[in-house]
Amino acid sequence: MIEKVFRSDDVPSVDRFDAWRKRLARDISPLNSHSDQGNAFRAETRLLRLGDSRVWSTVVDPTAIRRTPELTRQSDPGVYTLILPLSGGNEVAQAGREAVHGPFDMHVLDPSRPVRLRLLGNPSVHLIGVDVPKAGFPLPAAWMDQLLTRRLPGREGVGALLSGFLLQLTHDTSSFRPSDSPRLEAALLELLTALFAHHLDADGNSVPNSARRALVLQIQTFIRQHLQDPRLTPPTIAAAHHISVSYLHRVFQGEGITVSSWIREQRLANARRDLADPTLRSTPIHIIASRWGFPRAADFSRAFRNAHGISPKDYRDHASTQLPPPPARDTRQVDPPHRHQPRLP
Repeated sequence: MIEKVFRSDDVPSVDRFDAWRKRLARDISPLNSHSDQGNAFRAETRLLRLGDSRVWSTVVDPTAIRRTPELTRQSDPGVYTLILPLSGGNEVAQAGREAVHGPFDMHVLDPSRPVRLRLLGNPSVHLIGVDVPKAGFPLPAAWMDQLLTRRLPGREGVGALLSGFLLQLTHDTSSFRPSDSPRLEAALLELLTALFAHHLDADGNSVPNSARRALVLQIQTFIRQHLQDPRLTPPTIAAAHHISVSYLHRVFQGEGITVSSWIREQRLANARRDLADPTLRSTPIHIIASRWGFPRAADFSRAFRNAHGISPKDYRDHASTQLPPPPARDTRQVDPPHRHQPRLP
């Protein structure tokens, strides 16, 4: 878990708004923003990195924010953003829809597309934001499009579970260890998926076959928990869930990717995160590869280059320069179903 903190009070008043805007551009995504507060502008932002996901909490003076078509063409963060207002609220417009949200009215945005957001507060607005990568996210993009700007209540049902998790996560980070990060990210993804699926289910015909979706989520959770085991294969996964290998492949057909490809994507995503982590700079690449289920360094290097168009060493070197590493390419490959026998412990 990596935490960054920005406080406008640490910056000369004449530079506060510009410093805050630049910090958002570097840590989240480039934005056009405006505030009428002038030199009196104040903001405090705390950013937590949980693997490839980000959770950020901010208290900020009223501000207008835009992701213009030009900015979306220049920079695609490749994430979905969930916003949870705690005090104050916001006006949002995206994908031809407009909405006004108050405290605990969660809503989803797609920063890859133009969006207008006006933060409303007296004197300030307090909100929590979550950015999760689109790559590997279990719900299809067409389903996520149905949720953009829509009110997702954060005081009841699954929404209350998610808002409670985010409040606890951002309230006191000192009680968490770095080793908690993968588990916290997995819990976050499961709660987000449960919330989104709940509201899509309420539409009647938006999410077909909820039983299959529940099984897929259960299997994906199992996979994330066992990524470090090189013996993780479709047969062992099927055995753990008391289903046949052929049925496992049929369940995953609706995801547009095979089980083996999904496992490889998750392993590469975790390895990519560790390669960019400055605290792991001295850890040999083959150790990171082995940690995420690639016992043979050559196999890892080949898979990483095929997925991201760059070697693991070059990717790490880019990260160490403090410049953003080259973006991961979405190169999903559909593998034929594995038919080998399970390799059990």
